[in-house]
Amino acid sequence: KEEWKAEKASLSGTQTIKAELEQAKIAIEQARRVGDLARMSELQYGKIPELEKQLEIATQSEGKTMRLLRNKVTDAEIAEVLARWTGIPVARMMESEREKLLRMEQDLHQRVIGQNEAVEAVSNAIRRSRAGLSDPNRPIGSFLF
Repeated sequence: KEEWKAEKASLSGTQTIKAELEQAKIAIEQARRVGDLARMSELQYGKIPELEKQLEIATQSEGKTMRLLRNKVTDAEIAEVLARWTGIPVARMMESEREKLLRMEQDLHQRVIGQNEAVEAVSNAIRRSRAGLSDPNRPIGSFLF
């Protein structure tokens, strides 16, 4: 429980720094509109770089120590949730099929010449369908070219 509280405090500290940085950027824009050059230089060369350094340090320490809480979602976690929702095993897509989907455009370019946008549209539609991101009750695509 103590570890969770420490991680929560670290995350809220990072969020506070981000909020202060955003407020400083808004203040510098307001000072620019008014023409307050002293305030602009104070913010631009003093407060904003200091907050950016603090944010960088906090982000680095957050990445090293966080085990229970995280502020970012990874691609693997998104794929896992999609697989759970749709019932399609996105994470277990066969490697050979994955390779085919990655080099599909090059293979189509060998047969279809001068239709770059069409090849890209067809490839994207097939990738969406194979990944389970399209509506199963609708066709994969309708193409006229």
